[in-house]
Parts: sequence; C-alpha cells; structure tokens
Amino acid sequence: MRTDARTYSNGDTTLERMALEAGALGYGAIVAIDAPAGPLGGIRVIPGISISAPNPNKAMASLRKAPAGAFVTLQLGEAAFNRAAAALPGVHALSGAHLCRRHAFDHITARTAAERGVGVELLLEPLVQGRGSARQSTLRRYADLLVLHERYEFPFVLGSGAHSCLGLRAPRAASALCGLFGLDHDAVEAAFSGVEALMAPTSPVRVVA
Repeated sequence: MRTDARTYSNGDTTLERMALEAGALGYGAIVAIDAPAGPLGGIRVIPGISISAPNPNKAMASLRKAPAGAFVTLQLGEAAFNRAAAALPGVHALSGAHLCRRHAFDHITARTAAERGVGVELLLEPLVQGRGSARQSTLRRYADLLVLHERYEFPFVLGSGAHSCLGLRAPRAASALCGLFGLDHDAVEAAFSGVEALMAPTSPVRVVA
C-alpha cells in the first residue's frame, strides 16, 4: 500500500479532503502531522509527530511523549546529533536531510540507521517549490543520501510535505521527481511502502558491513 509519509492537517485543506485527494491519486494511506488517526473515505490516516530538538536528551524527552500509533520523525542537524539520533528508540524516520550541511548525514549515521531499521524521509516539497540554488542543493543532498542508501540499505520513505491538496503528487509524478537525483521507479515504490514496515514490531538489530 502506498503511503504519503508527510502531509499537514493545519494547512488550507481539511484533513478529509486531503485524504480523499490522496486516495484519488492512488494512495492507500497518509501520514498527517498532528492529526488524529482513523479512516477517512477509505483512506487510512496515520497520525504523524515531527520532533525538532537541540540535543539528543531533549529529543529523547519528546520521544517519550509521542502517542502510541504515531509515525515519529526526528529532524536532523549537525553530524554529532545525527549519529545519536539514528540510535534513539522510538524514531521511525530521520527528516530534513536536505537542510543539513553536506556530510552531516555520514556513513556512521547511515550504518546505524540501517542496523536499527530507522528510515530516512525524502520530501518532495523542496523539489516542487524550491528554485535555483535551493533546489540544486536539495538534489545534491538527496543524491548523497542515495549513495549511502545503496551501500548500507537503510530504508527510505517518501512524503509530499503537502499543506494543501494542491501539494500532493501522484506516484508517477513523484517517480519523475525522484529520477532527478537517481532514485528509480522500484525504489520509489519501496519508499512509498516504507511507513507501515517501519511501524511494525522491531526486528532484531542487524550488523551492516
């Protein structure tokens, strides 16, 4: 089932309309930040929690407060924070890699994420709305992530980042956008299926070479 890993419930589109539009585009579920869970028009709404913290201790305090059943993302920052963030219990995916300095998400963070089954969120919004150097910077950061993904095999999840139904993108359009930094169609489909896998009971930690 395809899931849009990040939409917002406080934009200019009602949650119900967002879910219906996502369903019409071919999604079976959406993660809606700070929204209640429940089916809407046959579409599963998964509550999303986005955490931003200045240090791992503050992040851990916020993670403890996350409601059961929510998809929890943690905003990335500097390299030392990111290495710790990938190992924190309760994190489903790391977000905001396109806003980080180059190499702030490094091989240590990548290996830890892979071993602990923590995903990395790719947002379409900065590719759609970004212009000039900002868009090029996002493409470079995503391409860097793809190199690490191919080596360490941490999971990707894809989210539109939509604040309104106009920000949603059909899977075919999402695949074309992801092709700009080298993510192929099969990998896009896997990323759209990643949310429920990440929320499933944790598998044993694996060692990544």
